[in-house]
Amino acid sequence: MTLGTQVRLARLFSHPSGNLFGGAVDHFVGYGDVRQGGLADLPGALARVMRGKPDYVSIQPGAARHLWPQYAGQAALVIQGGCFVPDDRISELIATPEDAVRAGADALAVAIPVRGNTEGRYIRWLTDSVNAAARFGMPVVAHIYPRDFTDGTKIVFTPDEIAYAARIGIETGVDVIKIGYTGDFESYKETVRTSPVPVVIAGGPKADTLLKALEQTAEAIQAGARGAVVGRNLWGHGDPEMSARAFRGVIHDGLPAEDALKQAQG
Repeated sequence: MTLGTQVRLARLFSHPSGNLFGGAVDHFVGYGDVRQGGLADLPGALARVMRGKPDYVSIQPGAARHLWPQYAGQAALVIQGGCFVPDDRISELIATPEDAVRAGADALAVAIPVRGNTEGRYIRWLTDSVNAAARFGMPVVAHIYPRDFTDGTKIVFTPDEIAYAARIGIETGVDVIKIGYTGDFESYKETVRTSPVPVVIAGGPKADTLLKALEQTAEAIQAGARGAVVGRNLWGHGDPEMSARAFRGVIHDGLPAEDALKQAQG
């Protein structure tokens, strides 16, 4: 690991807790109607997320070019290079480590799905990104989502599939692995324990309530995760600033989910 990689990783994990709280504002148009949901107003959503004081924000390169200059220095910047939907209708790598360097970013995120006939291409995305990033001392954060094709195509979070996703991150040489929470404490603890790479929890599908999302995050932290990168469960519950305060309480202060929520609402 180069000095540059170490310095940039230290910026991502800069909080005294040693954990990371990231805000994901990188859900691209393939997710659905851009007029609906928490990112319908992208500049407004980013402004609300930033008021919640995340340690870093992951955002797509074009959106960063338009929106990030006013927030430079307030949080670490992570450029999202992966662009896919689970059924492969969209499947593109839209940013390289060199692009991340030009943007002044502290890391390149590469989101990929795995399983299915096309997973080899996505694994190559990661491998090529890691090899190219080494030239610049640019950390690579892998967002890895296992798929199931039994009834259509969907992202799954079973213990076996999440362990598989983590192993792909390890074997491709990434610097941080972002994977979903299995809902099973012991299996997640074992996956995290056996990873030589820091593991952070993916915010995952929007939970029914903010409290449920916080509970999942708290369990993952207790299992050894080094933080969370949260998207829909941050800006999808109506008040991103309050939600961010609650996630910070869980991730950085070690509060139980219910206490963190009460403190954030108070």
